[in-house]
Amino acid sequence: MAHSNRAVRLSEGSRPQTRLSNWMRIIGPASVSRPPLSAPEGNPPAGTERRKMFDIKRKTIEWGGKTLVLETGRIARQADGAVLATMGETVVLATAVFAKSQKPGQDFFPLTVNYQEKTFAAGKIPGGFFKREGRPSEKETLVSRLIDRPIRPLFVKGFKNEVQVVVTVLQHDLENDPDILGMVAASAALCLSGAPFMGPIGAARVGWINDAYVLNPTLDEIKESKMDLVVAGTADAVMMVESEIQELSEEIVLGGVNFAHKEMQAVIDAIIDLAEHAAKEPFAFEPEDTDAIKAEMKGIVGADIAAGYKITKKQDRYEAIGAAKKKAIAALGLSDTNPAGYDPQKLGAIFKELEADVVRRGILDTGLRIDGRDVRTVRPILGEVGILPRTHGSALFTRGETQAIVVATLGTGDDEQFIDALEGTYKESFLLHYNFPPYSVGETGRMGSPGRREIGHGKLAWRALRPMLPSKEDFPYTIRLVSEITESNGSSSMATVCGSSLAMMDAGVPLVRPVSGIAMGLILEKDGFAVLSDILGDEDHLGDMDFKVAGTSEGLTSLQMDIKIAGITPAIMEQALAQAKEGRAHILGEMNKAMDAPREDVGDFAPKIETITIPTDKIREVIGSGGKVIREIVATTGAKVDINDEGTVKVSASDGAKIKAAIDWIKSITDEAEVGKIYDGKVVKVVDFGAFVNFFGAKDGLVHVSQISNERVAKPSDVLKEGQMVKVKLLGFDDRGKTKLSMKVVDQETGEDLSKKEAAAEEA
Repeated sequence: MAHSNRAVRLSEGSRPQTRLSNWMRIIGPASVSRPPLSAPEGNPPAGTERRKMFDIKRKTIEWGGKTLVLETGRIARQADGAVLATMGETVVLATAVFAKSQKPGQDFFPLTVNYQEKTFAAGKIPGGFFKREGRPSEKETLVSRLIDRPIRPLFVKGFKNEVQVVVTVLQHDLENDPDILGMVAASAALCLSGAPFMGPIGAARVGWINDAYVLNPTLDEIKESKMDLVVAGTADAVMMVESEIQELSEEIVLGGVNFAHKEMQAVIDAIIDLAEHAAKEPFAFEPEDTDAIKAEMKGIVGADIAAGYKITKKQDRYEAIGAAKKKAIAALGLSDTNPAGYDPQKLGAIFKELEADVVRRGILDTGLRIDGRDVRTVRPILGEVGILPRTHGSALFTRGETQAIVVATLGTGDDEQFIDALEGTYKESFLLHYNFPPYSVGETGRMGSPGRREIGHGKLAWRALRPMLPSKEDFPYTIRLVSEITESNGSSSMATVCGSSLAMMDAGVPLVRPVSGIAMGLILEKDGFAVLSDILGDEDHLGDMDFKVAGTSEGLTSLQMDIKIAGITPAIMEQALAQAKEGRAHILGEMNKAMDAPREDVGDFAPKIETITIPTDKIREVIGSGGKVIREIVATTGAKVDINDEGTVKVSASDGAKIKAAIDWIKSITDEAEVGKIYDGKVVKVVDFGAFVNFFGAKDGLVHVSQISNERVAKPSDVLKEGQMVKVKLLGFDDRGKTKLSMKVVDQETGEDLSKKEAAAEEA
């Protein structure tokens, strides 16, 4: 029977069946007369010509106190599916187009998701010379991945026609983030397109504010939330989770996932209602039955695969499995000696299925995994710090055959990154960059700018660590982490989390608490399931779930879940979180053997930063006309000076003396010298009646000849020279406001105030 996207069941095996929604039945051509779901309110009056041109279908619901509108039939009508989605005053357009035939030799599913933010959506013009949008921003890349992850597993198994989903932000109200709206619109567009897509999916963001869940919090509300949780799923199960969490318990986070899944049901129903009126005819696609070929292949190489997966060393195992694959293709593949054979590419895909069957069955039947571990055991761990002594902080984290070198670099305010977002330009002082060179898996490959995977893995680690960073007031540094993956066999992103935590502590970053992370897997079949702690790369590829959990001894800081089947139940997720908590605690204990607390101070090669606050009405004086004064301070002292609009001044240098000189200079501008206080000064000019001494930043004062020494000084130049360092006491000011200083009342060696000593002696 040809596939229908209105009557579709998941393939046999481990995949549970999804609910057959009302729209999934075959209901005839979309051209059959049906009343619109609602009038196209908010548009100009539709006259006769407009009605002839457009067949607009619209579904409107109230969702979380906001109005969600899904519309089709007016824009992008040549796409297979197009939905204009509006929430508040944020508007996105999602289109879905799929090729009607498979490219010859195509051996993978070519799905592409492109999320793009147009600056006109926020009333802005792009920066740069060309004044147009350029390469995707980090957020655009991350949201593209966010949309891709839950929809990819829902295409019918065996479908390898090219599919492209484009989500464009047309308007941003600076209140409702377009990412959730984009996921909903993409799901709706695919359901309308006729593609063999087993959706729809819904999506929701959940915050935790004042000990309560908040559905789809605004951009301002999310700043006050202890959790930023994004969930996507079908009517029956959760497909994807992405989050940043401030040390909340597993129970609260799991409750947030369940809350999101419940609240997204209204969106799923709305998409179904829209599809009943506007969906195209389902594309005729019938997956090829390969069970007979798989059975024949199992008889030839089944035992070889089973033996290969008992080899614990990755490279040796790959060689054995590769030999088994060659044996299978040689026996069954089309060749001159076997004209009745099968396409080798087809055999490659079937071999992978057979691999999965052998590995999955072995784990469920024996409880033992590829490398001989049980389902809960974590691979051996070794953490090392200070491996690169001239860097500000460094760590080498090794877990089994996964390894990361992480280096922490501390910078000043000048090193902060400017982020040009639709919501406005802001500065980011915490940067984390993840690199995955091909040698880490023993392969050759292209080296260039980071891809989507590298950006996504880096952001996951960034989210896991950020909640534990010190405040800018306590630690006014810009922090950059670079994770170089030098070996990979399972969850290099979680190795990055662990290595980054160690590297920052080695650099003297006062983390609230160290963070550890673990990747969990899942094998789900009809007769049972197994949750796997600390998965290998093969267990990730051949399993049903990639569930990454990071946190401290006190709670979770990040959670990311990707499901390769039609979703998992809350019971499975609860077990995975409990098992992950046990694994995280073990990993944290191993990390503590290398370093369990941050160093008390930053290293010798890191810049030193001190922060002072000056009155806001003095900022202009410190900066000077055209920046003249602050440039002079920097040039003379050698320190960097950064001043913000609130009067916070950060002074940095590698040498503490340079910092002190700059701070003293700034204070001399903003503060008043204190009468009776002793200062270090420098003789700047010697005259017949005394010497002028620079004693308080740019302030000079006169040491009269009578105040140079207790002994008679006939000629000041006999005692003092220009550039000589002296200690002076501020006596006060004369009638003309001139500063009066004294050297003779100060011990020039110790800086002791001799006048106080004499007064004490007289009283005695």
